[in-house]
Amino acid sequence: MVSLALAFALAGLGAAAAQTPPGAPAQTPPPSPVALSPETRGDIFMARKMYREAIEAFAQAPKDNPVVLNKTGIAFQQMQQLDRAGKLYAQALKLKPTYAEAQNNIGTIYYAQKSFRRSASAYRKALKLSPNSASIHMNLGTAYFARKMEKESIDEYRTALQLDPDVFERHGSYGVLLEERSVEEKAKFHYALAKLYATGGRQDLALLYLRKALEEGFRDRKKMAQDPEFQTMRELPEFKELLTLEPRVL
Repeated sequence: MVSLALAFALAGLGAAAAQTPPGAPAQTPPPSPVALSPETRGDIFMARKMYREAIEAFAQAPKDNPVVLNKTGIAFQQMQQLDRAGKLYAQALKLKPTYAEAQNNIGTIYYAQKSFRRSASAYRKALKLSPNSASIHMNLGTAYFARKMEKESIDEYRTALQLDPDVFERHGSYGVLLEERSVEEKAKFHYALAKLYATGGRQDLALLYLRKALEEGFRDRKKMAQDPEFQTMRELPEFKELLTLEPRVL
């Protein structure tokens, strides 16, 4: 007696044969799907924010791959396991001493631990390895901002914008380099960004960050009206509106 599964299989073969015209060459089966590498599977899990699964996938990759070690560190950092993340960044850097991304990520560990001086030092080391990285200049600026070093912070932010005009607007995947975007004094931070964008002629973003600064508690309207960075914007209706607007503080 033919089993039900076999009967269906035979029926399928018969149907396929019936669709093939007499004398035509037999149809070749579709190629088997290509197996994904452990790193690629880990990247997919990272994009889905499935960090534990990403770690398990990365663990199947070769142990001497600095890029995979760095990515595994990022996964642990997203789970707030900073010590494990830091050790993996250090291992990646030991395997590849010129790995600027791993050196940068060590800086983000110090920043998360509120060790801003050590964070800035790590970012400066990363910049020696990759001086044209807008993201690392931005991170160093944020570390300086946390240390109340406003001039140095603005200088780094300005350099970052020169290298990548959209560095503050991009929100991509984690990749291999973490960008530090968390600041305590958000109103002051966004006001500083507004001045940078105004100086660069990007008035739409300057207005956006001015509004954010106001929503986060910035109250010095006189400073807004007098700061030279906003000189070319003072006659804009949107700028005048912001000077009188009383936004709800977030």
